[in-house]
Amino acid sequence: MLKKITGALLAFGFASLTWAQQIDLNKATEVELDALKGVGPVLTKAVMDERKKAPFKNWEDATSRVKGLGPQKASSLSEQGVRVQGSAYNVKAAETKPAAKDASADKAAAKAAKPADATAKTAPAKN
Repeated sequence: MLKKITGALLAFGFASLTWAQQIDLNKATEVELDALKGVGPVLTKAVMDERKKAPFKNWEDATSRVKGLGPQKASSLSEQGVRVQGSAYNVKAAETKPAAKDASADKAAAKAAKPADATAKTAPAKN
């Protein structure tokens, strides 16, 4: 019984630590931003400068205004507990870009689709 109570208390303790680590991009200090993985002094300064102009309305607003804060970085920061107006970053289907086509793969596919040349000599099959 004592083990169950201790386990429950530890679980609530860790849950509260996770909750306490959430910071709002509009209220984070320079030190808090610099402490985040993937954020350096340049990005911190850019966030602070844009935030002085006006608070961020949402993640889309933040990523459009702050140079260096793209979808990947926003997703990484959101996983670390950063929020904008209390919301985590969500990737929208419209933001995902289709993979770029490989030109050499397209050429190979086109070559394979062409009919074989009738005048070309074929080697006899070896058994």
